[in-house]
Amino acid sequence: MNSHPGGEEHSRYLIELAFLDTPSRWLDMGAGNGDTVRLLRSLGHEAEGIDLVPRGEDVTEGDYLSAPYEDAVFDGIISQCSFFISGNVPKALKEASRMLRKGGKLVFSDITRDVVKLLNDVRAAGFAVRHMEDMSDAWKEYYLEALWKDESGCLPTGKKASYVLFVCERM
Repeated sequence: MNSHPGGEEHSRYLIELAFLDTPSRWLDMGAGNGDTVRLLRSLGHEAEGIDLVPRGEDVTEGDYLSAPYEDAVFDGIISQCSFFISGNVPKALKEASRMLRKGGKLVFSDITRDVVKLLNDVRAAGFAVRHMEDMSDAWKEYYLEALWKDESGCLPTGKKASYVLFVCERM
């Protein structure tokens, strides 16, 4: 099973939506096994990944809520199904903003229980939203497959949730 809804096809879509020249310097926040890091590298980018529990050699162990990177060092940041489970979406967004160069792109897809609040958190972190999509149908397919296979991952409990995609530019 993919570690996030849509798998590699979705990762490619997010990368394309960033419209960053090759090569660009990328960070995958919540990189897991490093699939997206390896994809970015195969596309000619310089890429790093960070995760609390890395499951691949292309991923550094660390907390992206207080990442060990200098300010304004990345052109692009990607995160898939990760900010929600961090428990502190506003802090994750602020940390992404800190690490991105002015004009850099944050592309992410994640679960939210309140799209308007997430939009406000994105703006409060210093981003302009350039594109937004509701990807809830893809997430529902992923969710059902995970339940069927008894796997955890990008699965919230409780209230109704949406799965959204954002393309943001650091102002």
